[in-house]
Amino acid sequence: MNDQILPIGKDNDGKSIPKFLWSELKPRGKWLTPFNIISIPVICIGLVIIVIRFWKGLGAVTNLSQEVPWGLWIGFDVVTGVAFAGGAYVVTFMVYILNQQKYHSIVRVTVLNGFLAYVFYAGALLLDLGRPWNVINPIIGNNFGTSSVLFLVAWHFMLYMIAELIEFSPAIAEWLGARGARKILSGLTIGAVIFGITLSTLHQSGLGALYLMAKDKIHPLWYSEFIPILFLASSVFAGLSMVIFEGTISHKVFFDQISEKNHKAQEGIVHGLAKICAGAMFAYFFLQLLVFIHDKNWQYLNTPMGYWFLMEMIGFVILPMMLYFYSYRTNNQLLIRIAAILTMLGVILNRLNVTVIGFRWDAAVRYVPTIMEIVVTMTVIFIEIWVFRWIINRMPVLRESPEWAKKEN
Repeated sequence: MNDQILPIGKDNDGKSIPKFLWSELKPRGKWLTPFNIISIPVICIGLVIIVIRFWKGLGAVTNLSQEVPWGLWIGFDVVTGVAFAGGAYVVTFMVYILNQQKYHSIVRVTVLNGFLAYVFYAGALLLDLGRPWNVINPIIGNNFGTSSVLFLVAWHFMLYMIAELIEFSPAIAEWLGARGARKILSGLTIGAVIFGITLSTLHQSGLGALYLMAKDKIHPLWYSEFIPILFLASSVFAGLSMVIFEGTISHKVFFDQISEKNHKAQEGIVHGLAKICAGAMFAYFFLQLLVFIHDKNWQYLNTPMGYWFLMEMIGFVILPMMLYFYSYRTNNQLLIRIAAILTMLGVILNRLNVTVIGFRWDAAVRYVPTIMEIVVTMTVIFIEIWVFRWIINRMPVLRESPEWAKKEN
């Protein structure tokens, strides 16, 4: 696509918008890649399972029950996935509020990651609803309680998706060659960022607040009245670790789309993010220690669940925190990436401990997700990656904006 200024309704190749969009739907590159070979069969099977779920109900494909109404689809797809999407509000805060321009090159891809995460995980939420058509109740004002945490989370999700779409919309306008629209949308960016950051701090903690009502069901090592604060604190390093992990992969897979300047800046960006992750993890660990001492949970340490808790704290909080500190001081890029992976595993473990593993831990019959639940979860992730890849290959997300857009900045 060249950089000439276009009339409204025309793309950069002179086609009408409908013809341009149709041409963009065509696949690009090789089809027989390892990722495609693995993901396509999983997606096909997962879509069949989803049809069965809506046809015959939750009981046909899940092990959910009245005692355990929320399982893997909530614990992983929603609660864990939203934590990994936290990089969007952290990075936009650093760039647009703190004016840390060294991170500007990763804003679009980070916001895109966050937006897709919310769209797909909100979609996954529909799978878990016994009556999915009632999802619109909080919006139309039908049979809901405004004092419910779930009501607040629902509105935060919806409004934050809109905010992130506005933040990303200049890239869509550049892709379509819509100069006038881009100018308007760019003017809305800072307002959307401020609104989005506010919403993020509320719903990241709000997800933890959902479990405040389950005091008698969650193991004492993971239950606390401070769960909302712990969820918010962990979303900072969870999101930034995902940014490091995703950035490493993107710089290899989409190498030809990234300018030499941004390739060189990547090491400094990762180095800076490591410092923030180390500080955020120290704050999180300190909060966890205070909660543990305050709740006087010493007696649970010498139990199987206590050993599991220690493994989480030592192996997936203290260890990656120390790796982040050390790798920041030595600028060891490999150790930073290892720390990011360990951190992500730790966040997954923590969220599942709260929502699945430590939930009804003393029940005679424990909830274990079915193979079909796992396949559907993988399907959601794979489809999200497919959409992410499609957008990256067509819109100016990693590559530079067209010249006419640069002149307007």
